[in-house]
Amino acid sequence: MNIVSSVRRPAFGRITLLWCNLIALCGCNHAVQQSAGSTNPIAPVVAASRATLANTLTVAGEFIPYQEVELHAKVAGYIRSIHVDIGDKVKQGEVLAVLDVPELQAQVQGAQAGVQQSQAEIVRATNEVTRDEANYVALHAAAMRLQQASDARPGLIAQQELDDAHAKDEAAAAQVDAAKSALSAMQQQLGVSQAQKQQVSTMEDYSRIVAPFTGVVTWRYADTGALIQAGTSNAASAPVVKVAQTSTLRLRLPVPEAVAPFVRDGDVATIRIDALGRTITGKVTRSTDELDMSTRSMQVEVDVPNADGSLTPGMYAQVTLNVHRAGDALVVPIQAVDTSGQQPVLLVVNAQSRVERRAVQTGIATANRIEVLSGLHEGEQVIVANQASFQPGELVTPKKSVMAAAGATVDTAEGQ
Repeated sequence: MNIVSSVRRPAFGRITLLWCNLIALCGCNHAVQQSAGSTNPIAPVVAASRATLANTLTVAGEFIPYQEVELHAKVAGYIRSIHVDIGDKVKQGEVLAVLDVPELQAQVQGAQAGVQQSQAEIVRATNEVTRDEANYVALHAAAMRLQQASDARPGLIAQQELDDAHAKDEAAAAQVDAAKSALSAMQQQLGVSQAQKQQVSTMEDYSRIVAPFTGVVTWRYADTGALIQAGTSNAASAPVVKVAQTSTLRLRLPVPEAVAPFVRDGDVATIRIDALGRTITGKVTRSTDELDMSTRSMQVEVDVPNADGSLTPGMYAQVTLNVHRAGDALVVPIQAVDTSGQQPVLLVVNAQSRVERRAVQTGIATANRIEVLSGLHEGEQVIVANQASFQPGELVTPKKSVMAAAGATVDTAEGQ
């Protein structure tokens, strides 16, 4: 009995020890699993901050003349002579072509004759006024003498004679007034005749086609002897020549809708002209301040000096604009914004370290950062990577993203 007992007791102890080890091992595994389950996912974040953004836009532009006009004749006639051809340099006021308009020349001569006739009539009316005034003076003096004699010796002068003298005096005065009125009418007629002459002379001046500004003739539409219709009376009338001002060119470029609100007069433009292998700088001079409905873009112009004539209208250039936004903007890394949906979305880690899905409104964007107009406050932490692996309400451990911070630093330097 003692022997049997001694044999069974070690076996029972070994079994008991094995069960204890198994229980301890299971407990350790459970503790490890609980410890692993309590570890929160690490979320790379960057705090929203304020900075000045700069956006670089590169767009193709086309050079066009500063001014370009097709010159029409204002009167109909035959071209007597044309003095220019394509490529000729012209100065403002230079006569480019002369029209032969015989009927207009006859009208000028008739108007000149009308002026001369009015001047002669004025001379005649002036002489008549002088004559009538002298006659009035004589008759008035005679009537006064008769009246004085009658007053001194009543009955000496017959009343009929006195009445005749006074009547002649009043008639002479009326004749003077009539002569002066006739003179005034002649003077007004002279003004009418001179206006008619001026009008016809002006029309005769229109028979000479002159350059409205200094430039170059870019096209010639007519030759000597061609019949030219008046541009004012015939909408289908052909021009005589086309003149362009090329000493300064307009570089016109379309700015997309997304950037158009931030383009301002005076913005610096870097202009690369591949045809000449040149790079020059300029400034935005003017813009339409409205979008073209067909292209959803705004036309912007840069004035480029071209005194040497090296630039030709029609050339293309690559224009780089530094589009600045005034004031501080609330910005986040551009990779933090999900723009795949109808509205941009951010994942924000709140004060309780839980993930929030936040719809925001964005503004100007650069290569590294984007402006947040609404839906986010300064200092809030946004997740900048692996957004798809996080769910709203999830508890996370935020960790500042070194890569996003470095990108933001570079972008801020470029923006300023």
